[in-house]
Amino acid sequence: MEIMVIPSVNEARADDLTNKTVIVIDVLRATSTMLTALAHGCKEIFPVETVLQAKQLQQSHYLMGGERACKKIPGFDLGNSPFEYMGDHIAGRSLIFTTTNGTRAIQKAHKAGTILAGTLLNGKACATAAIALRKDIVILCSGTQDVYSLEDGVCAGQLVDELVQLLPLSATDFTINDFGLSMRHAFCHIQPNITQALMQCSNGKRLCKLGFQDDVLYCSQLNLFSLVPVIRDGKLVLPG
Repeated sequence: MEIMVIPSVNEARADDLTNKTVIVIDVLRATSTMLTALAHGCKEIFPVETVLQAKQLQQSHYLMGGERACKKIPGFDLGNSPFEYMGDHIAGRSLIFTTTNGTRAIQKAHKAGTILAGTLLNGKACATAAIALRKDIVILCSGTQDVYSLEDGVCAGQLVDELVQLLPLSATDFTINDFGLSMRHAFCHIQPNITQALMQCSNGKRLCKLGFQDDVLYCSQLNLFSLVPVIRDGKLVLPG
């Protein structure tokens, strides 16, 4: 088994993703928000790359959610804060969702065998689900505007650490790329102060400046959920 971590969408090549299990992560905040929506009863999420694509899918009974430059898109029902997706208004609803980086990363992975949505909030469960699929695993960090983001790297390190712990002690036929090994070491070093690390990274500072400090605090929690969203027929859903 090969475990590969890719630092940003811009560095992902089709050959790296085809027929593999791809875990897409965008800690601040797309995959954290989508996981939260599904955990609170959202029926399904249509992750799309552009605002135009979102509007083309729009139907009267669908919710429209997403952001550009960390702010809610004009005319949309909801933004990209996980706290907007915790009420009864989300239960049983279909959501069309577009963000600057996270939903673009999901679209980039469309040739994968399986696409999972990972965050710090569900790292252990996500690693467990990926191992069970028995395919090479690619962890795709969304990054920010095609540039590596610390919070995604730390989450990738969490996933690598969980994956290694889940592999049988006798397993010797797996490899981890150098970036993945680096992120595992980074996660193990940062873990005791992970909230502070996310508050100090570029995206954490930007969100705090815009009034979303609680989002950063929320998204920095480890293994809050045992749920693993998966793409099926172009929609992000919970298995079962």
